[in-house]
Amino acid sequence: MEVKETLKGLTPYQPGKPVDEVKRELGLEKVVKLASNENPYGCSPLAKKAIEDVLGDVAVYPDGYAQKLRTKVAGRLGVGEKQLLFGNGSDEVILILCRALLSKGDNIVTATPTFPQYRHNAVIEGAEVKEVPLVNGEHDLNAMEKAIDENTKIVFVCNPNNPTGNSIGEQSFLSFLKSVPKDVVVVSDEAYKEYVTADDFPETVPLLKEYPNLIILRTFSKAYGLASLRIGYGVGEEGFMQSLDPAREPFNTSAIAQSAAFYALDDEEFLENCKQKNRQGIRMFEEFCEEYGLHCYPSQGNFILLDLKVPGSVTFDRLLKAGYIVRNGEALGFPTSVRITVGSKEQNEEIIEQLRTLVSNN
Repeated sequence: MEVKETLKGLTPYQPGKPVDEVKRELGLEKVVKLASNENPYGCSPLAKKAIEDVLGDVAVYPDGYAQKLRTKVAGRLGVGEKQLLFGNGSDEVILILCRALLSKGDNIVTATPTFPQYRHNAVIEGAEVKEVPLVNGEHDLNAMEKAIDENTKIVFVCNPNNPTGNSIGEQSFLSFLKSVPKDVVVVSDEAYKEYVTADDFPETVPLLKEYPNLIILRTFSKAYGLASLRIGYGVGEEGFMQSLDPAREPFNTSAIAQSAAFYALDDEEFLENCKQKNRQGIRMFEEFCEEYGLHCYPSQGNFILLDLKVPGSVTFDRLLKAGYIVRNGEALGFPTSVRITVGSKEQNEEIIEQLRTLVSNN
């Protein structure tokens, strides 16, 4: 028995090492995971209460249309309910887009390095992947526009970009959007939007009225702290989004996830608090880099990519032995870097002390 040719050579997505596994392997009592860009403050108390309230109905299938959550999100964004497509995380919306639009002979255009699931899902569908290198951690939108040809079906833009954290400004994004042929879908993946503090970050939702080929991705996994519940969505032109829906699995988002997301939207104070603490944490890492003459990218996400001038695997292993799980930059396209999720103030202070020791001993 053999899988189809496009799957051969692909590897599954590699998440950060589980805390319990590291404790067991290294005999550590305390392990801090700062590898998967999770919210160190958890989720809103309103979401926790919503989860408890739904537990009595776990024997019942969820609302496959996510009507209650759909109505609230549509109202918040100022779009029609049929413009939304909910997924098992925004990752699934990426999968649905590739499943619905791509075949052998088609191609996508994307930056590199960036979120790997764009490439992964396109390859599974037999499409070519045209990757355009980042410039100083940023999307080279001019080169991406030039890479588009008659076989291009989707252009993926990760804003802010993972793993560098750089964001694309409004004027640059709008100029790019104007240059893309109208039959090519532009996906603006805004998984980290709630953390953004840049004044020029584009407000993309109003652009949907003028650009029916634009799709925006959002998630409840990051700032809302609902990563384990897996719920996100895409928003775009109504007719196109409805045409994608048959590629979605039935009951793809759980009742627990829908309810938690519904009430998480009400806790704006929690969200703003997480945003401000995250920005303070980013600044702590930036100050460390300034002190030691090290490079880091200007992140608008809840993570930061640090170049410590030694192989990423070396830094990863040393931090792991000290009880800190981060992402090895070698696997992300940055051989001498590590990507660190911004933690709580205490966690940031602790890992920065570990970094001081590592840098001093290099």
